[in-house]
Amino acid sequence: MTGTAPQKIQLPDLPGALHERLAIAVERLIGERRYHPGDRLPTHRELAQRAGVSIGTVTKALDLLSNRGILRGEVGRGTFVNDVRIPPIEGGIIDLAINGPPQVISEDTFRAAGERALRRALALPHGGYADQRGTAEQRRTLAAWLRRSRLDLDEDQLILTVGVQHGVHLAFQDLRTDSRIIATESATYPGALAAARALDMRMVPVRHDSDGMIPDDLDRVLRESGARIVYLTPVCQNPLGFEIGEDRRRELVVVIEKYDAWIVEDDIYSVYSTKGGKTFKEMAPERTYYLNSVSKCLTPLIRVGIMAPPLDRRSEIAKALRAEVWGSAPFGAEMACALLDLGADATAASILRAEAKGRIQLARRVVGLDSIPMPEGAPHLWLPMEPVRAEKLARLAGERGVRLTPPDASFVGGDCGGGVRLSVMATTNRDDLERALRIVSALLDEPEEMIV
Repeated sequence: MTGTAPQKIQLPDLPGALHERLAIAVERLIGERRYHPGDRLPTHRELAQRAGVSIGTVTKALDLLSNRGILRGEVGRGTFVNDVRIPPIEGGIIDLAINGPPQVISEDTFRAAGERALRRALALPHGGYADQRGTAEQRRTLAAWLRRSRLDLDEDQLILTVGVQHGVHLAFQDLRTDSRIIATESATYPGALAAARALDMRMVPVRHDSDGMIPDDLDRVLRESGARIVYLTPVCQNPLGFEIGEDRRRELVVVIEKYDAWIVEDDIYSVYSTKGGKTFKEMAPERTYYLNSVSKCLTPLIRVGIMAPPLDRRSEIAKALRAEVWGSAPFGAEMACALLDLGADATAASILRAEAKGRIQLARRVVGLDSIPMPEGAPHLWLPMEPVRAEKLARLAGERGVRLTPPDASFVGGDCGGGVRLSVMATTNRDDLERALRIVSALLDEPEEMIV
C-alpha cells in the first residue's frame, strides 16, 4: 500500500450487513489502487481497528471477497490481493440490459471443478451420446441440488436442457397441439415471447398486483381467450420483479384446474425466494412443466437447465430434445455437477443474495422508490410507466451512456404492462451501477414533456 500511516477505513453509507459494507470498502481501496495485485493486506486485527468493527466482521468480509476471487488467503502468510482486471466499460456504456449475475465463483474452484469434470467426461460411454436426457448420475446430482434448495424431485423425472430458454421452447412446443394461446402477465420474459412467436403461438395479458397474477382476471382471460397454457415465473418475475406467495399460488391453481389448463413454471430465480412455500410443480405435478437452471444461481458460463414435465410427457419431450440438439453438452453438464459437488452453489447463493439485497436497496435510495417488490434482493427492478414514456426514457438513457432493455421486448399487452427494467446485477461493481442509476433518476425527475 502506498504510504505508511494507517488510515481509517470508511464504511459506505449503504443498506446491508456490516461485513458486506466492509467488503465494499476494501474492494474500493483495491479499485483505487491503495492495494495492488500481490499486496498483502493488514492483519485482521489491524483492519478491525481501522474500520471500527470486530475481528469476526473482518473475517466474514474477507471471506466474501475471497469467494469472489478478489482476495486469496495463504496459510501462515496472510491475505493477498489477486490480479483481478475489471473489464473497461465498453464504449463508455453502462449496460443495465443484460440480466446476468456477476461472476462470484473463484478461479480455484473453477479449476478444481474443471479437473473433476474432465475426468468424468472422458469416462462417459460413447462420448456422452448414451442418454439424451443426461446420464443418471448427472440427473441424480441435479436432483440433489433441487432437493436441498427448492423441491424434492426424483432424478428419473428430470431432463437436462440447454438452459431454461431451451426448456421454455420445449414446453411450449409440447403443448402447442392443446393450445396456441398462452396466458401470462402483461409484461414477461422476452425469451418466452420469442419462443411463442417462433412456434406461431400468442401470449395474452393477465392483470397482476404486488403478489402476482390476479386469479379473477386469469379466470376471465382463460374463459374469453380459450388459452390453456399459463406461463409463470413465481420468483423475481421477469421483468415485474414480484414473488408469488403460496396462498396466491393455490388460488391460481384452482383457476387453472377449473379450465383444465397447463402450467409452465419458470423457476430460474428460485435462489432469491424469501416467501418459500410449495412450488406449482408440488401443487399440481401432472399439469406442470417445471424449469430451472444453474445459470442465474451458479454461473452464466454454464447453461445447463433442468426440466420436469408431467410424467406422461417425458418420452415426447425426449424425442423433441433428440431432434433439436440430441441433449445437453456432456462436458457442460459434468462441469455443473462438479461445481455442485464442491458446494459452490451454497457459496454462490450466499454471495448473490447479499449482493442483490445491497444493489436493490441502493437502487431504491438513488431512484427514490417508496417500495420495491422484493426488498431482500432481486436481480432486476421494474419502473412502471406508460409504454411511450418508457421507450423515450430508454432512448435518452442510451444517449447518456446507460443501456436499458427495450421496453417493448417484454410487453405482452394490457394497461399495466408498460415500464422499464433495471438489471441491477448486470454491472461488475456497484460504483458503475450507482452512476447509471443517478442518470436514470435524473431523467425521471425531468418534466414528462421533456421525456415523451
